[in-house]
Amino acid sequence: MTDTEIPAESLPKKAKKPVSETRETIVFLLKLSIVVLIFRSFIFSPFSIPSESMMPRLLIGDYLFISKWNYGYSKHSLPFSIPLIPGRIFARNPERGDVVVFKAPPGNDQDYIKRVIGLPGDKIQMVHGQVILNGKAVPKQRVADFTLPLTPNYDARACPSEFQDVDAKGGAICRYPRFRETLPNGRSYDVLDRGEMPDRDETGVYDVPAGHVFLMGDNRDNSGDSRFPAEENGPIGMVPLENLEGKAVVGFWSTDGSASWFLPWTWFTAARWSRIGQGF
Repeated sequence: MTDTEIPAESLPKKAKKPVSETRETIVFLLKLSIVVLIFRSFIFSPFSIPSESMMPRLLIGDYLFISKWNYGYSKHSLPFSIPLIPGRIFARNPERGDVVVFKAPPGNDQDYIKRVIGLPGDKIQMVHGQVILNGKAVPKQRVADFTLPLTPNYDARACPSEFQDVDAKGGAICRYPRFRETLPNGRSYDVLDRGEMPDRDETGVYDVPAGHVFLMGDNRDNSGDSRFPAEENGPIGMVPLENLEGKAVVGFWSTDGSASWFLPWTWFTAARWSRIGQGF
């Protein structure tokens, strides 16, 4: 070693750059956001029920998961319908009886939920409140009335006076006539029918065009669905298959609307526990 050489161990060590906790937090949140975005866009997504159009199967205050892969993917699979997916990829048609979430025509900017009744090429008509599918009546059997306690999520203003009643304990309820429909593929489900309403129960024949589906709400007399021309914030007309976002699979929470954020114990008393975990 010459006089000018300095031992390596005696050289000053380079100070490590301090790691910014703020930067680490931001990077973590960005990664988490990407994971959540991918999960919600392509695997499962939550959905809450805002209206009574799918009673008795779905009530206001129900929360459910929808699976996103069943019918393929389009721009409507992504948040805010970002146009990153051209057309519809991995496309598959739904089955009659599926409960689907979709972007509602004509604006294609609001999420609705309805049941698939008609597929491309089908002919559908309503006669005396009964679905006629490709010339054959869909069986409709009277079953026990549907009763629903009156709560903040569905109060006396929502239930017409002629359907208001009391249960065995004297509690205020809404009581609707209920029927069981069975489609040709064997899928059965309950519907509500309050009585003869000519504009809803008597229609012409609808021809479902290619690339579209005919959707209806189970609450037949209170559903703006494919029986009516599409209007903003109203009926939906025929729905393009590209608008389908996913299929309802299971309910994970349900509340009657009586809970208060400031009273945590009411979160439990307001829960409709029997509805949690119900599949489709």
